[in-house]
Amino acid sequence: MSAPIDVHSAAAEQAHDIAVARKDILRIATAGSVDDGKSTLIGRLLFDSKAVFEDQYEAVERASAGGDYVNLALLTDGLRAEREQGITIDVAYRYFATPRRTFILADTPGHVQYTRNMVTGASTADLAIVLVDARKGLVEQSRRHAFLASLLRVPHLVVAVNKMDLVDWSEEVYERIRDEFTAFTTKLSIPDLTVVPISALHGDNVVLRSANTPWYEGPSLLHHLEHVHVASDRNLVDTRFPVQYVIRPQSDAHHDYRGYAGTVASGVLRAGDEVLVLPSGLTTTIAGIDGPRGPVEEAFAPMSVTVRLADDLDVSRGDLICRPGNVPQATQDLDALVCWMTDEPLRPRQRLVVKHTTRTVRAMVKELTYRLDVNTLHRDLEAGELGLNDIGRVRLRTTQPLFTDDYNRNRVTGRFILVDESTNATVGAGMLPPHR
Repeated sequence: MSAPIDVHSAAAEQAHDIAVARKDILRIATAGSVDDGKSTLIGRLLFDSKAVFEDQYEAVERASAGGDYVNLALLTDGLRAEREQGITIDVAYRYFATPRRTFILADTPGHVQYTRNMVTGASTADLAIVLVDARKGLVEQSRRHAFLASLLRVPHLVVAVNKMDLVDWSEEVYERIRDEFTAFTTKLSIPDLTVVPISALHGDNVVLRSANTPWYEGPSLLHHLEHVHVASDRNLVDTRFPVQYVIRPQSDAHHDYRGYAGTVASGVLRAGDEVLVLPSGLTTTIAGIDGPRGPVEEAFAPMSVTVRLADDLDVSRGDLICRPGNVPQATQDLDALVCWMTDEPLRPRQRLVVKHTTRTVRAMVKELTYRLDVNTLHRDLEAGELGLNDIGRVRLRTTQPLFTDDYNRNRVTGRFILVDESTNATVGAGMLPPHR
């Protein structure tokens, strides 16, 4: 008989770390108009993937007392105001996992007055799920959410046609919604669109294929989420490493240690690579890369590492390490699409703070080119200001250069946030489109 395995041994812990590191993480943003069943769908995914504790389920069961079914939406709508109104207000992040993948799910509100929350949830997403009520079909909010997903360059879009049980599992209804949505998305840049007929309440086609849709030949929703290919969405070509912190212990053990800590935005860093530091423009080579558990051979997005350079250069927070032959654009003029997130409107000549990667600079609004109607895609060239939840093209002038890429190419170096100097509140989010 073989000896029992020591699960606490160094080898077992290393094997566990490798398994965790190799397990793909998929970031999902969900969106849909009011009462499309978004929170119920998330509750169903959590429940069917065994991410709900027994006591949580019992509490939801008690809260659902008097109804004909357990209201799984209560697993996600945690705010009292949300439960009372039966709607989602805040962006709630939920975590669940299957043997194949780990999921980070942003439950974003569907109401038009919470566009900013949808932008926040979708800005880091790999995939967006837009829910459509089978009885109502494609509504204005569905179009807006699809447009926002394409604007934020979410590479994969899933349309979940929910409440199919209320239209008697009609293939005709499903095909009409699928064709209408496909025709609408041809105007947008959505590279990958999947349409799945589901019933979140009963679990049909959510985790397992349903017998109620024999005419549907595609995968269940969870199967698609587990197998959608996201590795190729990452930019491994343009090396960008914004410096977040300089590590200088000055202890006896690490007397001469000087490392530059940060999160790799894109590309790959390896020991021995020749690199360029911006804004100084000085070149050197990477002496070594340290991860949380010691030295690593290479680093890629979104790893957090400390980079050691061969030469002692003046590098501080806000500087950017890249490759000499592949440099971002250094500019003080930003021509950006901005989503405005506060009650006080954005107007020309306004002074703000721009936070781009780890670099923070002051800026002035030079011009509002147009305000965009996210429902009709109409550009209002006469607009004089951007109100709460408005999206528009804005030109900004910064006091110091920023090192930027097009948002299409790099979602980290192509975005920024706007901060109010007096209150330190985030008042806007910006994306740098191509041809600026």
